[in-house]
Amino acid sequence: MIRAQFRIRLPEGIWVREISQTFPDATFTLLTGYRTGERAIELGEIRTENPDASVDALRSHPAISQFELLESADGRALGKYETTDTGLYDFVERSALPVEFPVTARNGWFEFDLTGTRDELDRLRATLEASDAAYELQSLVSTTDADTLVTDRQRELLETAIREGYYEIPRECTLAELAETVGIDKGTASTILRRGEATLLKWFLSGPETNGRRVR
Repeated sequence: MIRAQFRIRLPEGIWVREISQTFPDATFTLLTGYRTGERAIELGEIRTENPDASVDALRSHPAISQFELLESADGRALGKYETTDTGLYDFVERSALPVEFPVTARNGWFEFDLTGTRDELDRLRATLEASDAAYELQSLVSTTDADTLVTDRQRELLETAIREGYYEIPRECTLAELAETVGIDKGTASTILRRGEATLLKWFLSGPETNGRRVR
């Protein structure tokens, strides 16, 4: 099994590139979404000190045909929306890979994970090279050993979460308290935890393969 993390420059004209560059300190996370014809229905999250301006920009963007604000509090806004911008799904179809959520956008770039075979990874890289897209391969893991699956940052936060009782029932610490313990913001802690948890679950459910290594 191959586990890779990519960072790719968003194409010009994509709504999330425009808005994320307008609000470079904000984190835009696509939690889930699906394409229906020439439109896509998505559930997205914005994390920033004051999300109202970002929400207004998203709501009024010409690529967003409908927007429903579901929640807004403590530097986080959650919304469901419909968009005519299906560039992400076009890219996924060209590379013949499933979308792995969450997909995170910051300041004109988006980050996503790929779990699959070496052939699938090579196919994605060939698609990126053919499109002349600027991209970075942030990490690459081929493993049978759970110890090498997660990044050092994910391991640190997961171990701290266990030690502080974040996974106890009932919880003995909140996400905000956990983030404060390791010195990061709540949104970053949430993303790191989700990615680490997803990696370990996929490894556990799919089973180990051969020797592992991490390439940075």
